[in-house]
Amino acid sequence: MTVKTETLMRTAVVDTLKKESIGKSVKVCGWVRTRRDSKGGFSFIELNDGSTFDSVQVLAENTLPNYESEVLKLSIGSSVEVLGTVVESPGKGQTTEVKAGSLKVLGYADAATYPLQKKGTSFEFLRTIAHLRPRTNTFGAVARVRNEICRSIHNFFQSRGFLYVHAPIITGSDCEGAGQMFRVTTLDLDNLPRTEDGKVDFEQDFFGKSTNLTVSGQLEGEIFATALSNIYTFGPTFRAENSNTSRHLSEFWMIEPEMSFCDLEGNMQCAEDFLKTIFSDVLNNCPRDMAFFNERIDKTVIETLQGIVSSSFERVSYTEAVDILLKSGETFEFPVSWGIDLQSEHERYLTEKKFKKPVIVYDYPKDIKAFYMRLNDDNKTVRAMDVLVPKVGEIIGGSQREERLDVLERRMLDSHLDPAEYWWYLDLRRFGTVPHAGFGLGLERTVQFCTGMGNIRDVIPFPRAPKTAEF
Repeated sequence: MTVKTETLMRTAVVDTLKKESIGKSVKVCGWVRTRRDSKGGFSFIELNDGSTFDSVQVLAENTLPNYESEVLKLSIGSSVEVLGTVVESPGKGQTTEVKAGSLKVLGYADAATYPLQKKGTSFEFLRTIAHLRPRTNTFGAVARVRNEICRSIHNFFQSRGFLYVHAPIITGSDCEGAGQMFRVTTLDLDNLPRTEDGKVDFEQDFFGKSTNLTVSGQLEGEIFATALSNIYTFGPTFRAENSNTSRHLSEFWMIEPEMSFCDLEGNMQCAEDFLKTIFSDVLNNCPRDMAFFNERIDKTVIETLQGIVSSSFERVSYTEAVDILLKSGETFEFPVSWGIDLQSEHERYLTEKKFKKPVIVYDYPKDIKAFYMRLNDDNKTVRAMDVLVPKVGEIIGGSQREERLDVLERRMLDSHLDPAEYWWYLDLRRFGTVPHAGFGLGLERTVQFCTGMGNIRDVIPFPRAPKTAEF
C-alpha cells in the first residue's frame, strides 16, 4: 500500500485514537513502547508520543521494503515516523490502529544498554536518569497533570481579571525572615574582599549589596497589587533549608495572588474556589492519567479530589481548632497547646476525622506567623489562614496583610528586622495604603496531591535538593 503524504503534517497519537479519525491518512511519529511479531508476516508496534497516556498500535506488514532490515530490529525506545491510514482495530480494548504504508526509523535505541527496558524500575533509580524518565508511563502522566494544573491556574486568575506579574528571582530582601536563602554573588570565593571590621564587602559585588535567590514573590506582588488591584505571581522560588525528605525541594514553583481591597474572608473564599477549580479541571481533562494514578499509585486520589470539589470548606479559628484537638481523646506525637504551630498529624485529624472535608484554620498566634500578617485587636493573633486538605494537611497558606504603617514597623522590630531595609515595602503603607490579602500555593505539592506520588522529587522535571543538582 502506498500513501501519498508529502503534504501531511504530523498527527498526534491522541488524535489517531479517536473514532472519527478512521479512514484518514496520517503521519505519526513517536517512540516504540513494544514490538510484537506475528508468524503471519507482520508486526504490531506500540507507539507513543507523549500527547496521551495511551499508545497507538501500528500494523507493519512484511510487504514494507525495510521490514526485514529495519522494522524487525526495532526495540523499546527507538523513534520512528509512520505514514499510513487510521483503520478500525479488531483488537480488544482499542478503537483504532494505524496501518503503515511506510515506516522510517529516526533513531535506534540499543536494547542492551537502554535503561528503560525493565518493568518495575524504582523511582529512586529513575531520579538518576531524569533525562529519560519522562518516557515512562508514570512520568509522562505526571508531566501532563502538571501541565493541566498550570493551565488551570492561569485560566482561573485570567478569567477573574487578575494580571500576571513576574516577580524577581534575584532579591535583596527576605520575605519570610528565615535567613535560609541561596546567596547570589560574583565575588571570588577564594579571595573575598573585606571591610575594616572583617566582614565581606558586598559593595564590591555585582549588585553592590548582598543578594539572594527569592523565597517568595509576595512582597513584590504587593507592589503591583497596590497599583493594579488584583495580580498573581507564578514562578520559581528557592529555600536553602537542608531538609532531605520526601516533602522538601530546594527549588520549587509558587503561585501567589495578591488582592487589594480584600480582607481575610475574601481571601479564604478565593483559595477555596481556586483549589476546587484546579482539582475539577484535572479530573475532567486528564481522565486517562488520573485513572492510571488511581490504579497504580494511590487508589483514593480520584475519590479524594472529587470529595474536595463537592465540599464546602469548614472554617474554624486556630483557638477553636486547638480546643477540638485537646478534646479529641487522640494521642498525638506532638502535644497540643495554644501557641504551637499545628503539625501535619493535627491538621489531618481535623480534615480526616473531625470534619471529613477540607478545613480553613484562621487567626493564628502572632508569634508563629510572619511580620506582614495583620494584627488582630486582641494583640495576640493575626489574620492568617491555612487551608488544610485530607492526607497532607496544609496546602495553602495566606493572610490579610498588615496595611497600618505604625503596626507594621512595630512587627518588624519584634521580628528583629530592620525597617530601613524594607523602606519600599513601608512606602506602600505611607502612600495610599489599602486593605489587601493573598496566599501561596506550592505547585509541586499540588501535583503530588493530585497524583498521589509519594516523593515530591518525582513531580518536578529536574529536582533540586541537598546534594542533588546533576541535570
